[in-house]
Amino acid sequence: MAGKDKKPDIRFSEFIGAWEQRKLGEIYKERNERGDDSLPILSVSIRHGVSNEELDSDTLGKKVRRSEDKSLYKHVYFGDLVLNMMRAWQGAIGVVKSEGMVSPAYITAIPDAQLYPLFMDYCLRRDETIIQINNLSYGVTDFRKRLYWDSFINVLCHIPSVPEQERIAAIFAHIDNLITLQQRKYEKLIIIKKSTVEKMFPEHGANVPEIRFAGFTGAWEKRRLGEVIMELEGYTTLKSGYPLLTSSRNGLMFQDEYRGNVTTYNENTLFSIVPYGKCTYRHMSDDDIFHFNINYIVENGLVSREYPVFDAYGHNCLSFIVEYLNSSNRFISFCKEQKKGGTRTRLYYKNLCDFTLFIPQYDEQLKIATFLSNLDRSITLHRRKLEKMKNIKKAMLEKMFV
Repeated sequence: MAGKDKKPDIRFSEFIGAWEQRKLGEIYKERNERGDDSLPILSVSIRHGVSNEELDSDTLGKKVRRSEDKSLYKHVYFGDLVLNMMRAWQGAIGVVKSEGMVSPAYITAIPDAQLYPLFMDYCLRRDETIIQINNLSYGVTDFRKRLYWDSFINVLCHIPSVPEQERIAAIFAHIDNLITLQQRKYEKLIIIKKSTVEKMFPEHGANVPEIRFAGFTGAWEKRRLGEVIMELEGYTTLKSGYPLLTSSRNGLMFQDEYRGNVTTYNENTLFSIVPYGKCTYRHMSDDDIFHFNINYIVENGLVSREYPVFDAYGHNCLSFIVEYLNSSNRFISFCKEQKKGGTRTRLYYKNLCDFTLFIPQYDEQLKIATFLSNLDRSITLHRRKLEKMKNIKKAMLEKMFV
């Protein structure tokens, strides 16, 4: 966030002086050059800007698979600016990093010599610029809004000297590389867990898993879930002082962290109590997937009464049961069968209890649960590290630009 002197808050020490305010129409000229079949087809996305790899036939629609459909595609070169007129207001704008061609529905522009293109890739994808683009786009509704060339040229930005642009682009390219590496580590752990879980729980009618810890033998016992869990029915209001929680795909979290401090509840609303170490879940889903979360964040929390709360029953391990529910393909198939009209699937506790699973003795349950919990902990740490790196980048984009 720059001050009135048009200088960034954070700056390399060798650079001084104010940044220059320019309209994009002063530093870009529209390019309308036809492509040819030898060039790769690139795209521009809201999250990633311009792709640097050719789109495959599955990604491309049928309309552009035939060579004649490519005749109107636009030729673009390294450094050119590309924006999707219909999605620019959402961030679908970026700089070309390798020669190719793009949809004729995109605006393509040639940068002025006073620009270092990779700097502009970061500059123009900042929130502040996207807000401008949104304000300059027009249409009957949001999803019909377009940024036309006559509006594009009025977008304002501030630019420093080319050497300073190069230094800034280099530091953000380094950050992006670190984020990409961390993203791959995180995704690799997700894949490892998925493949491991598929082999640690019996599937396809089997009563033993494909892989097993040493020392455990014998078939797992087929049980109805209602025989190994029990519903908890403690209720109270906000007067208890217990915090509101939300059960999400990313775990159990404080509700104010999930959706801010906005709430329609009053002090007399009755909530379900989730004690420490007990499980809850949101009983409605838009995609047939349900995620179960154990409360490890507070001694007692509150969730909507629409969220069932349960514990393991008898000599059974709750964390093993939750891992089974969150990971088993059999349970995913079971959930899909629960949809009865409407667009949402509802998994009431009484229906949940009808699910049948194979379950070993307690010691083996605990061994599996401990292993998977440790893997989950590692996944969570990597996810948090990734989120932290993205937040650092976001903060630097605010501080290193005007």
